[in-house]
Amino acid sequence: MKVQITETAPIRPSPLPFSDDHTLALSHLDNDHSLNVTFRYLRAYVNNNNTTDRNPFQVISSAVSAALHHYYPLGGSLCRASNGRYELVCKVDQTIPLIHASADCTLESVNYLDDPDMNSVEQLVPDPNPEETMVNPCILQVTMFKCGGFTLGAAIHNSLCDGLGATQFFCMAADLARGIEQIKFQPVWDRAALLGPRNPPRVEGPIKEFVSLEKGFHPYKQNLGHVVRECFYVEDECLDQLKALLLEQSGLNLTTFEILGAYIWRAKVKAAKIPGDETVKYAYLMNIRRIVKPPLPAGYWGNGCVAMYAKLSAKELIEQPLWKTAELIKKSKSNAGDEYVRSFIDLQELQNEEGISGGKGVSGFTDWRHLGHSAVDFGWGGPVTVLPLSSNFLGSMEPCFFLPYSSFDTGKNKGFKVLVSLRESAMPAFREEMEKFTRKEFGI
Repeated sequence: MKVQITETAPIRPSPLPFSDDHTLALSHLDNDHSLNVTFRYLRAYVNNNNTTDRNPFQVISSAVSAALHHYYPLGGSLCRASNGRYELVCKVDQTIPLIHASADCTLESVNYLDDPDMNSVEQLVPDPNPEETMVNPCILQVTMFKCGGFTLGAAIHNSLCDGLGATQFFCMAADLARGIEQIKFQPVWDRAALLGPRNPPRVEGPIKEFVSLEKGFHPYKQNLGHVVRECFYVEDECLDQLKALLLEQSGLNLTTFEILGAYIWRAKVKAAKIPGDETVKYAYLMNIRRIVKPPLPAGYWGNGCVAMYAKLSAKELIEQPLWKTAELIKKSKSNAGDEYVRSFIDLQELQNEEGISGGKGVSGFTDWRHLGHSAVDFGWGGPVTVLPLSSNFLGSMEPCFFLPYSSFDTGKNKGFKVLVSLRESAMPAFREEMEKFTRKEFGI
């Protein structure tokens, strides 16, 4: 697959939402050091009626312009305030770059990007350098395929919003593209007020067990060697059998996320040959929009998640029964509450310069199966495939995403897939562990 860029169009909010330049404050969650990354992903769309005069690039351009009237901060520029935290500078003439590109193949020929060559698919999503990201923290790309189908790629700095916030914006743009003008809820910005530190700030509870305050430590500059990505398929039959076995052993009703997460975490650490005395961590995001008191408004689209952790020594993880690891992940959820969130925010206030992170040995996990991607319908139906391209996430350089199959992949509709990032030297051994899973040799 070869992709050629045709043009880059500056998209302005329409109508203009403000008349004076101004600066917006970001929340302490937006300034989390582990979120100092540009998150990149794409949605692939099939166009079964490409004889119509509706041009996807033009439709999406107009829809994004109209949605930007309500989400205009996406067109701002990031800068560092005197305290070292991000601020967003919003100017009257600000725009979002929308790249127009074309691919030399059909979506069908690349299996609708369900299990793509990861190097080729990089061409479908903008990849700005750090300087470009500060100027344009949100860059979009529409790539047309020969079949009439297209992809919408996005590169959005994580300080602007999390996945739910970005989906909120894209859903509004998609609704406007389909002629739905009634707004479900007005976007809410008040980030510093809603998720600011307490006075005086205080750090209590389990958050202190998991954070690293190692000065100068950067989670995304660890030397892990070359990191590669690969998709693995998880069949419901295998997962159901493992669930039944763990229920028999433990008496616990464990979720898919807990069970499969525990299996993959163990397999990754085992394959990477992590020394037994090193502490390894399982990190995932907890949506705190309804957890904090008072709950965040429905239209809040900033970062509304905090990192949760489970930790063990590598030796314990590999040797203990799998159900105990799944139980540990399950129990970690009990830490989620208003106090945990407020302590995390207060820690950001007190120790921001130290570089707060989960430290070394973090494996990040996230579940994208139920994020509402199907609602992002610009008039051609929802996306048939959703694919993240970021290797840096949640303070981890080796994240794992749970993803739905492509809706066009009729041969694989009983289960889902996982996209795993792992140091290249460990991938062959990890692949063997996933093959054991398929053969139902769980090693529990």
